[in-house]
Amino acid sequence: MAIFPPKPQMPPQPAQTRPGAMAGAIAPDDVKLAASLAERVRSRFAHTLVGQANLRESLILTLVAGGHILIESVPGLAKTTAAQTLATSVSGTFKRVQCTPDLMPSDLVGTQVFDFATQKFATQIGPIHANFVLLDEINRSNAKTQSAMLEAMAEGATTIGGERIALPKPFMVIATQNPVEEEGTFTLPEAQMDRFMMKAVMTYPTADEEARMLALLTRRGSDVFDPTQLPADQISIRDVEFLRATARRVHVSDAIMRYAVDLAATSRGAGTHPLQGLGSLVRLGASPRASIALVRIGQANALLKGRDYVVPEDVKSVVHEVMRHRIVLTFEAMADGVGADQVIDRIVQAVPVP
Repeated sequence: MAIFPPKPQMPPQPAQTRPGAMAGAIAPDDVKLAASLAERVRSRFAHTLVGQANLRESLILTLVAGGHILIESVPGLAKTTAAQTLATSVSGTFKRVQCTPDLMPSDLVGTQVFDFATQKFATQIGPIHANFVLLDEINRSNAKTQSAMLEAMAEGATTIGGERIALPKPFMVIATQNPVEEEGTFTLPEAQMDRFMMKAVMTYPTADEEARMLALLTRRGSDVFDPTQLPADQISIRDVEFLRATARRVHVSDAIMRYAVDLAATSRGAGTHPLQGLGSLVRLGASPRASIALVRIGQANALLKGRDYVVPEDVKSVVHEVMRHRIVLTFEAMADGVGADQVIDRIVQAVPVP
């Protein structure tokens, strides 16, 4: 006789999961919930930003796709306002860093401070340890600080005094830069530019949009918006995690994947339909991160449009934002006034849509 009697065998219990949480088909309710969450974020932009619909959508798509975004424009076009609006639409932590040439890595990631009471070093984390980090005028920071930013963006962690500290999740960097200022600026290296999933370029508003902007400022009574005065309709960190997890389960067919690969490969002089004379315009084409970003943004785009599958237009509509900062032009192309967007236009026309 056994000393310990065998325990009765219980039938396996199914795991408790929310509808549509398993890999595979996405529940229709989850698609509707994702669309409603995105609409709540858009409604906050209506209280702070006039026009700039492309920038708003780029910010939301990058948030859902789980990447970082770089915003470029001349001064005064509300880059910082747009970034703050997105960050404050989520109930996570938000930090803003004004980049300057004398900003050091310790000012960004943190440092170790000697505590005389305990006679030990205590780690004091920096502002990059937040869910949303706005790096204003990122090209004003020096090379040392840019390398610290690159580590945080690439690995989701920082190193302080030899100690590796993970960043909170979700983690998103929203960086801005002015293309017209040269004094005291440091051009971002290609390796760091490639870490941004999208690059949005803002244009001047129309006369009607500028008049509406003045009316908005007049009604508000202030040139800067106060997040506490906005409608209390934030989405939670769990909502962001739900959006990202659901977007990753949006179906992408093999044809769409080949289309994304072909777009990136064509910028490198390869692809199924290589462009003649591309070598005289492009010195360095888009890396495989471009095709990954096209698929991830395409999934987010499809989800926010109420679909659980990606169509070619979901990818084609974001090609410029995904690839413009990953293509390095030759000196001849820049001298002739050829821009990255013009090269991308030729690539999009050359690659057949599946």
